[in-house]
Amino acid sequence: MTITERWNTHPEQFWLRGEQPPEPVRFDAEKGIWHVYGHPDAQRVLADTQTFSSHTGRLVPEAEEFSAGSLTQLDPPRHTKLRKLVNQAFTPRVVAGLEPRITTVATDLLEAADRDHIDLVADFAYPLPVIVIAELLGVPSSDRDRFHRWVDAMLSRSSEFSLHERNEREQQELQESLRPVKEMSAYIAEHAARRRREPREDLLTRLVEAEVDGVRLTDQEVVNFANLLLIAGHITTTMLVGNTVMCLDAHPQERARVQADRSLVPAAIEESLRVLTPFPVVARVTNAETVVGGRAIGANQLVMVWVGVANRDPRQFLHPDRFSLDREPNPHLAFGRGIHFCVGAPLARLEGKVATNLLLDRHPHLRGDPQDPPAFLPTPNMTGARRLPVLLT
Repeated sequence: MTITERWNTHPEQFWLRGEQPPEPVRFDAEKGIWHVYGHPDAQRVLADTQTFSSHTGRLVPEAEEFSAGSLTQLDPPRHTKLRKLVNQAFTPRVVAGLEPRITTVATDLLEAADRDHIDLVADFAYPLPVIVIAELLGVPSSDRDRFHRWVDAMLSRSSEFSLHERNEREQQELQESLRPVKEMSAYIAEHAARRRREPREDLLTRLVEAEVDGVRLTDQEVVNFANLLLIAGHITTTMLVGNTVMCLDAHPQERARVQADRSLVPAAIEESLRVLTPFPVVARVTNAETVVGGRAIGANQLVMVWVGVANRDPRQFLHPDRFSLDREPNPHLAFGRGIHFCVGAPLARLEGKVATNLLLDRHPHLRGDPQDPPAFLPTPNMTGARRLPVLLT
């Protein structure tokens, strides 16, 4: 049984139905966008930063102001210098030092949600990482409902997007999609301005005081940098925790193995990242003419790299639609590859491990509610539960 046969995922996520793309590389002439699906091709695009730029904002002038300082929008050498700033906050030692706090937060959330029936996302998988990243960044975790509202509005948009000239309706939709970004940016800007006046021991203070080549980051760079950390720092883990629970629930034999042998928890997390890749697509822009998968692609073309599809490529993964704890190696691309490999991946993995172990400890009979199936996020660009009802007894 495939994921979509069990659950109602987004209809455009064909790979979750066990379907393969018709070709490894495809051009959508209607929207003027290239799509890369194959694992070797995806690896090559993500690794070749000279040919494939991360600065996709240059193709959408209306969104360009929100690109400055965002790691996902930068190329070397600027990316290299800014990455060093944030790497200091996510070193193995720093991340390992967060485990006690993560455990305390997770334990408190589970105690507060000690009922027979809960929504695992709202009661646990969402608040856990947002509290951790908010504390690390230095913004009030009590504002998490606001973060949730902004992120929902930003990430639940339709995939309908075109590089061709936009009509009035499409232009209005674009402006509306930028509204939550502007609101969140104003929120972060207010906190950043406060840190300039009153420094604290937090990551936001580190950003406003940081210098690159002797020059401090601009206000917009600080805001965009912090926005990325706040958004990616919680939504990825929210999906990861929920997806891991769903995968284990759907595979009782593997669930029993993990329950009996906790050394298998990391393998379960990696396999859930492959099978239900939280962010299944990343974007690049070609700097020059190139060839990918035998297709000639011109300069200044938008290339969508479908890592979620690549993670099901049968040329790379034996029985790609099977959830297996014994998959070794498991070279999935869920956290990217190359210089843009997710800086928060170690933190997400740690949060996932702590959360999974605590759930197995406290609720060994946890299972999905057969009368109330999970509701998935309404976009093909994310794979995760928006709502995940579970029975704890």
